[in-house]
Amino acid sequence: MSQAAKEKTDARVKIQRFGSYLSGMVMPNIGAFIAWGLITALFIPTGWLPNESFAKLVSPMITYLLPLLIGFTGGRMVHDLRGGVVGATATMGVIVGSDIPMFLGAMIVGPLGGYLIKKFDQAIQGKVKSGFEMLVNNFSAGIIGGLLTLLAYKGIGPVVLGLSKALAAGVKVIVAAGLLPLANIFIEPAKILFLNNAINHGILSPLGIEQAANTGKSILFLLESNPGPGLGILLAYWLFGKGAAKQSAPGAVIIHFLGGIHEIYFPYVLMKPVLILAAIAGGVSGVFTFNILHAGLVAAPSPGSIIALMAMTPRGGYFAVLAGVIVAAAVSFAVASVILKASKAKEDDEDLTTAAEKMQEMKGKRSTAAAALVEEKETAPVAFGTVNKIVFACDAGMGSSAMGASILRNKVKKADLDVTVINTAINNLPEDADLVITHKDLTDRAKAKLPNAQHVSVENFLNSPRYDEIVGSLQDKPTESAK
Repeated sequence: MSQAAKEKTDARVKIQRFGSYLSGMVMPNIGAFIAWGLITALFIPTGWLPNESFAKLVSPMITYLLPLLIGFTGGRMVHDLRGGVVGATATMGVIVGSDIPMFLGAMIVGPLGGYLIKKFDQAIQGKVKSGFEMLVNNFSAGIIGGLLTLLAYKGIGPVVLGLSKALAAGVKVIVAAGLLPLANIFIEPAKILFLNNAINHGILSPLGIEQAANTGKSILFLLESNPGPGLGILLAYWLFGKGAAKQSAPGAVIIHFLGGIHEIYFPYVLMKPVLILAAIAGGVSGVFTFNILHAGLVAAPSPGSIIALMAMTPRGGYFAVLAGVIVAAAVSFAVASVILKASKAKEDDEDLTTAAEKMQEMKGKRSTAAAALVEEKETAPVAFGTVNKIVFACDAGMGSSAMGASILRNKVKKADLDVTVINTAINNLPEDADLVITHKDLTDRAKAKLPNAQHVSVENFLNSPRYDEIVGSLQDKPTESAK
């Protein structure tokens, strides 16, 4: 690989990691965002069930609750609970110092608070006299948190406020000029390159939430989450594809459109990169339809499934949202169909496997969606000791680990084993975990976190032969009651 290509790859990986970090602050709190969205959709004066009393919850939740959750999560990602406390405390500075929902500010001061208290703890480690640990811990967090809150109030908050207003003004200009659909020329390729988290959670969602707070809805929530472009491509493969791509497309349609896991269609595009034109055409036409019909959502849909989109649609807005999704799918399908029918290449099992592996190399970690498309290679069996708690771990502790845990939990239940199976983020692995299951790219991190636990690496969270090995081993070794 040339130096220029290596630098380009490194830059892409850094952006992907940045997007993953932003997502790590937002994703654990999506439930709170959805709660706010539902309360807004139901009880504001133009909602489904207008209620003046319940509507009073809307403003405090978006002004205080959501930014504080993001700030706490950002701080905790850096330095556990102490980092979370300092991060949340500092977030109050940017909240009070501005007149808009301060999500961007929370994403800055939350991790900053965690970083500062982490550095302080490292500096005094082993230097505090016995009996003074609690005093030092409490006052250090209070002093650092207080000083950072003042700094955020006078310094960081106004800067972020200015930046947010500038970005919002830019979006308004683009919308007024009718150019918003052109944003998908960049968004759709970015999704294939796994830069969607940086775009969606770092830019679109914060601006969309501010817009929704003022107008009751925002079209920005629909730019990246529209499942239409991917649906059209998968339907085209279903009808005009060949080999494994054609056979797997129906299942991918369900996972993508109903489950909201968009990455399931990325390997199909990478298998024939010219299909990015279909995704762009679908995205642009969908947003154009959203724009002329004044579509919008009350909050960010997560995951990006049609079910989540409908749940976040305000009263009277279903036709506009559905129209945009249908138009995007139809245009994407038409373009993809022409490309597939004109193609002379044969898509076979090896092509789809290669594309899925290429996708995961670009992402920098194993993809559960891609794993559903390929078979995991057989590995040597492993012997296990006493196991009472099995923990699946991934980056966020939500997607792939939740799927793997659910599958193994069912196998354990059928085998009538008294074993607990849970999932969590790799940074939050519990100390009492006996067996930790991770993707092979994360195993080293898991071992560093819990060196005394037993560790298993898998490549395919959805269909790993290791699950049966684990169950078989545990059936031969009676478990002990967890202490």
